[in-house]
Amino acid sequence: MKTRLEHDSLGEIQVPADAYYGVQTLRAIENFHEISGITISDHPYYVKALAQVKWAAAHANMELGTLDTTIGNAIKAACEEIIGGALVDQFPVDLIQGGAGTSTNMNINEVVANRALEILGHQKGEYQYCHPNDHVNLSQSTNDAYPTSFKLCFIYHNDDLVEELKKLVASFRAKGKEFDGILKMGRTQLQDAVPMTLGQEFEAFAATLEEEILRLNEAAKLFLEVNMGATAIGTGINTEPGYAKACVDALAQVTGREFVLASNLVEATPDAGSSVMYSSVLKRMAVKLSKICNDLRLLSSGPRCGLNEINLPPMQPGSSIMPGKVNPVIPEVVNQICFRVIGNDLTVTFAAEAGQLQLNVMEPVLVHAIISSIRMLLKGMARLRTLCVDGITANEGHCRELVLGSIGIVTALNPTLGYENSAKIAKRALKENRSVYDLVLEEQLLTKEELDELLRPENMIAPHKFYSQKK
Repeated sequence: MKTRLEHDSLGEIQVPADAYYGVQTLRAIENFHEISGITISDHPYYVKALAQVKWAAAHANMELGTLDTTIGNAIKAACEEIIGGALVDQFPVDLIQGGAGTSTNMNINEVVANRALEILGHQKGEYQYCHPNDHVNLSQSTNDAYPTSFKLCFIYHNDDLVEELKKLVASFRAKGKEFDGILKMGRTQLQDAVPMTLGQEFEAFAATLEEEILRLNEAAKLFLEVNMGATAIGTGINTEPGYAKACVDALAQVTGREFVLASNLVEATPDAGSSVMYSSVLKRMAVKLSKICNDLRLLSSGPRCGLNEINLPPMQPGSSIMPGKVNPVIPEVVNQICFRVIGNDLTVTFAAEAGQLQLNVMEPVLVHAIISSIRMLLKGMARLRTLCVDGITANEGHCRELVLGSIGIVTALNPTLGYENSAKIAKRALKENRSVYDLVLEEQLLTKEELDELLRPENMIAPHKFYSQKK
């Protein structure tokens, strides 16, 4: 393999000749190889965000006259190519790394510098014409460029997550309409409660997830406040007056997002509060999603000895020993995804808390955790929608039989019969294994017409007027 010789403050090292990254990236590859097995290249949004930050910095520096126009234009052109999807494979650094993100920042600095050199007509590594630190990283530090880039990355991922969530909500809502006329038994504490419709149950799934769309977008807005221009600790050392605002304005221009400069850059540099808030919303959504998957598994349990109110699409044989067994594998895998998201939220919490003095060096694991949570939720929700929810069918007759045979329908009679009579009927029905319906008629507590009216499905699933209480 052909190489080129590069050096840093630790000495010289041979870099692959065709690589756009340089010596500091190569050291990071060696130091952090396969720590998580997930690299920057695995996340195109992250690469795009890094390039947009560098574009904004170059634009601001040119505007203030601190960066030569020829070099600046080459840097911006290189960034635009990367923003467009080029050179994504040139970011081999693991997401989890020591150094507070310096390896990530130098990876983008070196790739942009070497591509800019080619645009200027020079060879890779001829940094006297365009240097990763002196030109690409001008007026910046890892401590402002790195958090700004991963915040932008989170925003892009959130857009996708919200869109997938909307699709899942629509699927549950469609099932709610499809199952609107199917009467079934509602349950509390896994015991028979009162009747409802299967449509109401699925509409509730849609409603609880729909709430998370607003929460996600609200939390993602916190990422629009950035600390560009803070440089090392928030004092703005090594920047021209006006650079911070110019850079944030340029970032808004290149991204189309309404970025604003943090009011206190010393505070904003070590702070990870926005990530904590966003991760907590991911956790909240995961908790809801896991609860829904639990319900789907319970409702489909059986098929002969469980609830068996719905049928999930059969996706694969369920046992190596029990012929014919089919497991709810899609809800199961989504449950497990949700467990990971909940665990990742704890990782984010610890990473945010571990910030010391003027910098938080634990941000790389925070980035890994949040991106991992988003990507797993994206894939999990897509599979739940297409391989499970869209294909769910209802066992309507069985649902109705359970309602009519349930002790729970006595609750619908309680306002008319009174609690004491209702409790007596329920106790006798359970003891004698008889229906509430037959016992009410036998004891002449209601006429058949009155009983049928009270037990009409529409009168059991919504508020309605009832007969005056009978003694």
